[in-house]
Amino acid sequence: MKKFVLLSIVFLFGLLGSASAQTLSPLGVWTNAEKKATFEIYKCGTKLCGKIVSLTVPNDAAGKPKTDTQNPDPKQRSRPRLGMVFMNGFEYDEGNKWDDGKIYDPETGKTYSCYMKMLNANTMEVKGYIGFSLIGKSQTWTRVK
Repeated sequence: MKKFVLLSIVFLFGLLGSASAQTLSPLGVWTNAEKKATFEIYKCGTKLCGKIVSLTVPNDAAGKPKTDTQNPDPKQRSRPRLGMVFMNGFEYDEGNKWDDGKIYDPETGKTYSCYMKMLNANTMEVKGYIGFSLIGKSQTWTRVK
């Protein structure tokens, strides 16, 4: 009987240990604090990418769908924001963090280095930066159910 109890305890701790070692996934649909849009994080090959799947205000002042008007490349300025891939290149690092990505801000036309770090199953930190990740701008994104 003592052997059975001991084996049961060892098995239970083994299950708990493997559950805590699981990686939280950023795959799915998210929104930021401003809630101006929703974004889908998805697999693109062996990496993760993100695209804009909805805009709270999808049209410009003229009533036409918003485009990438701030893009530094004039050829890209007429592309629609809706459906735009604005994040790419994210690889899993460790500790529920995906790094080495790029994020494009269509409101400014600027591209930044970026990482995503899962805080829990429904929130993640997204940080864009130039050079070192110590200096940059972080946002907390919330999973859309």
